[in-house]
Amino acid sequence: MPPGMEIISIVVPCHNEGANIATLHARISGILDPLNECWELVCVNDGSRDDTLLRLIALHNADPRVRVIDLSRNFGKEAALTAGLDAARGACVIPLDADLQDPPEIIPELLAKWREGFEVVNAARIERDGDSWLKRVTARGFYWVIGGLSDVEIPADIGDFRLISRPALEALKCLPERRRFMKGLFAWVGFRTASIPYRRAPRHAGTTTWNYWKLWNFAIEGITSFSSAPLRLASYLGFAVSLFAFLYAVIIIFNKLVYGNPVAGYPSLIVAILFLGGVQLLALGIIGEYIGRLYEESKQRPVYLARQVWEAGTAGPTGNEIP
Repeated sequence: MPPGMEIISIVVPCHNEGANIATLHARISGILDPLNECWELVCVNDGSRDDTLLRLIALHNADPRVRVIDLSRNFGKEAALTAGLDAARGACVIPLDADLQDPPEIIPELLAKWREGFEVVNAARIERDGDSWLKRVTARGFYWVIGGLSDVEIPADIGDFRLISRPALEALKCLPERRRFMKGLFAWVGFRTASIPYRRAPRHAGTTTWNYWKLWNFAIEGITSFSSAPLRLASYLGFAVSLFAFLYAVIIIFNKLVYGNPVAGYPSLIVAILFLGGVQLLALGIIGEYIGRLYEESKQRPVYLARQVWEAGTAGPTGNEIP
């Protein structure tokens, strides 16, 4: 690297993305090399079952700017992204999905905003080509819900694709959570922020592993990570049900004393029991989500473990582990 040049780190979590690796590298190098940018590509193999790791190693051997981190198993995208961010050495870092739905072609625009003085530059999706209408609707609904519940403003339609300056990255690395919702953490650290609009492309190759069940769990993770509103909702719901039960009891007693109406029998009793039981289970489930998070955090296990690392300038694994 020429003296004084800033390294740009591009971090790519990879899980079964073998078909996209070569194209991803070709597009990144085709964009940044003509600009005489000094860059590195940090690829994190998150327990892939296909030939992703072999393709990454071959790419590393062909281009020493490619660094490969092989995690010991599949830890999930948030953990893999954290591993890449921890290992990045650049003055700025750009997380990027391996499926090329987020186009590398707007990286120069992100860099231009950064050099204007912005410390975080978000890539805002204005269209989601390739996504079904149901996925678009549920995505909007998720951002609407978490935007209303969270004390931190989490911008809508902004994924992991963004530019993060070194000061913002160092602040992000200070956050100790083990169950990580990265979109919320990116927003939480703050810093001077700008946005670049872009059109999200269809997946280049392969099939996504993000089914609706995983997306549902991801949404719950985000809400419980950045809002205690569900706990308050459980309290309000319990109070409302208790108030309703008290008023209903008053009405029954009044009708019995004044009009001599018989007390409602078996059907109404069963309905009341099932309703109250459902409310109690709902409240316990909400509380359980938060207790589960406390349990996971209390064990203080590492977010990820690296099995091997292929560093720049080496032709094989270094044996280094990311702390």
